[in-house]
Amino acid sequence: MVVDIDGGRWDTAFRDFGFEVGIRDYAMNRHHTPLVEVSHSAAMGKPLDNRTVIAPKHDAGRLLVDAVEAIRLTANAGLDADQRGKLGQFMTPTPVAQLMAAMFDDLSGDIHLLDAGAGVGSLTAALIEEATARKRRPTAITANAYELEPLLLPHLEQTKALCKNACNKAGIPFTAKVFHGDFIEEATSMLRGDLFSERIQPRFNRAILNPPYHKINSSSKTRQLLRSVGIETSNLYAAFVALAIRLLEENGELVAITPRSFCNGPYFKPFRQLLLDTMTLKHIHIFHARNKAFKGDEVLQENVIFHVVKAKTSDRVMISSSTCASDPNIERRWVDQHAVVNPDDPDLFIHIAAQEEDGATALSARSLKCSLADLGIQVSTGRVVDFRATDFLKMNPGKSTAPLIYPGHFEHGFVAWPKMEGRKPNAITDNAATADLLVPNDTYVLVKRFSSKEERRRVVAAIYDPQRIKAARVGFENHLNYFHINGSGLARHIAKGLAVFLNSTIVDQYFRQFSGHTQVNATDLRSLRYPSIDQLKRLGSRVRHKLPTQERIDVLIEQVLFR
Repeated sequence: MVVDIDGGRWDTAFRDFGFEVGIRDYAMNRHHTPLVEVSHSAAMGKPLDNRTVIAPKHDAGRLLVDAVEAIRLTANAGLDADQRGKLGQFMTPTPVAQLMAAMFDDLSGDIHLLDAGAGVGSLTAALIEEATARKRRPTAITANAYELEPLLLPHLEQTKALCKNACNKAGIPFTAKVFHGDFIEEATSMLRGDLFSERIQPRFNRAILNPPYHKINSSSKTRQLLRSVGIETSNLYAAFVALAIRLLEENGELVAITPRSFCNGPYFKPFRQLLLDTMTLKHIHIFHARNKAFKGDEVLQENVIFHVVKAKTSDRVMISSSTCASDPNIERRWVDQHAVVNPDDPDLFIHIAAQEEDGATALSARSLKCSLADLGIQVSTGRVVDFRATDFLKMNPGKSTAPLIYPGHFEHGFVAWPKMEGRKPNAITDNAATADLLVPNDTYVLVKRFSSKEERRRVVAAIYDPQRIKAARVGFENHLNYFHINGSGLARHIAKGLAVFLNSTIVDQYFRQFSGHTQVNATDLRSLRYPSIDQLKRLGSRVRHKLPTQERIDVLIEQVLFR
């Protein structure tokens, strides 16, 4: 059959895979080339209800991934969007899958592939496309796909058949196993060695993952299963990657796309420890915009793709970046391992400096003289969790109340209190029941824990000045971090200098290298290097009734810290 679309000649190239096809409707592929979406009338003699595509004859080399992309779009349309969002189920678009598959160093020999949370099998298909196109091809491929969602299983079986046909055409023996079930249950059972069924435990020397993104309740069965094999994490994506790492053979390779949140913060430290102790980072890819990896699914997490090898080497790490996965203008740079993870950092933060100037920023930020401990300063999260203290909150100050400070009270680098027109309470009852929630009315530096999308900086600091607010004690709401000395305030010039430093561009740029979200934790602030006390005083001496402009702050930082 030949189809004429907009004057272009189209063949039923799908016959190469054993399908007889009929026209269904019109679609576009990733190259903006028309595709005809069709329904199967037969597949190797077996009727199927699912849909696929036929591609133009000149694009036959892309037939496999284009076909699987159509399967993905069809499957996506059949899933409940709200449920997918709650479970963090976002299937991999073709450009992302191809970018990931291309990261593997070696796809020769006998490949035993793990694709956990496989969806419709887009990642497996992309890897097969990549492997069959290389000069050093595999001698055989065994694909192991794990998927929990029953609605996706027919689509995954369809992809399995397409992959087998592609490998047959390339002369590569192919075996695929589709496991319907909870990958965490299966994997933890493998690691404990307590498989009692007749199933032979699979082996894996390659893994390609787009795991689900969802928090794990600390008392859940999933958390208990993970703890049974020594894995401690609070999110499914880290659990999937950790299990894959543990199951991977020595010298095996893993490529995954996940949120970037594992790069910093206390909750992911055990995961970073496992990753960095067991594997060597080879390649990290980031996207310039947080919504470009999964454009069709409205995913707003900042995603990162990383390639690791289960071997310890001193190889340098490639850092690459692009606007989106199909962007041909990928920026690349090589950096030393210690530029990604500072060997002196006990928290093992992963820094991603995509450009040369980012690397220079990191060197400058790390060259500062002091840690917070060196300065004798601590940083803590605000003690007042408002929804737990509703009985004590007051919209207006009054007798027997203390000021309650929210991020909304920030103004020109200082705290402006009260804000009578605001929606948040301005005060908290000051009595024995709230004594542990309050601190002495003194000079503090406050940092927002969450910055809005509209704000230019991730790190936004302000000075709490007791000369502007008369009170005995003050409460800082939980959406703030506060700098203090053993629970009391800072010297005035030091506080002003610290606020100038925290609001500088260099801190913001450096912070973005290890934090891919808008949350600023106390742990993140402790990880920074800081100016000396003398330098903080010199910065602070330039501040009067409000902080300088951003341009002036950056000039002061350059003059005082780096000249």
